[in-house]
Amino acid sequence: IVVAIIDNVVKPTHPDLAANMWVNEAEKNGVAGKDDDGNGYIDDVHGVNFVTYHYDGTTTLKENESDHGTHVAGTIAAVNNNGIGVAGVAGGSGKGDGVRIMSIQIFDGDDNSSLKGNAKGMEYAADHGASILQNSWGYPLNPGTTMSDAIYEGSYGVELAALRYFVKKSNNPAMTGSVAIFAAGNEGKQTAD
Repeated sequence: IVVAIIDNVVKPTHPDLAANMWVNEAEKNGVAGKDDDGNGYIDDVHGVNFVTYHYDGTTTLKENESDHGTHVAGTIAAVNNNGIGVAGVAGGSGKGDGVRIMSIQIFDGDDNSSLKGNAKGMEYAADHGASILQNSWGYPLNPGTTMSDAIYEGSYGVELAALRYFVKKSNNPAMTGSVAIFAAGNEGKQTAD
């Protein structure tokens, strides 16, 4: 099962997560700075960065940007019983029996994502085998209002289309369908929480 963490970047070398990172083998074993798998993204070994991505090879996941995404990934996929950090709910033993984490960065710091980046991240996850989308972030709302289906459909249509694409595209034999998980609350702020 591949879980796409749509958030800040996940630190792929974290000792509690490295064994459970999703790997794009064509890019890992390819030539640095080249789109080895022909998917339009250069060096997307563990995922993609939609914040600073430019088609000039600057997709490298920056080690110093790993905070909230890494935290969320740890809750899900930190290796169990290894004496390091925490135990993830689906981390397994670190020997291939835990979920795989795909890092999709949409935030610059803890906030400032774009609808385009959010949607492209969801589409990337669908196209690269994720069955679960983990979105630990919220939406900007006026004080005293709540997110309704009508507001979401009217204001976030591009993201809704990407979610529908993800659900339709999911074809992992280990699951029937797919799951998109969003944080509850976030105090009406468009931030990672």
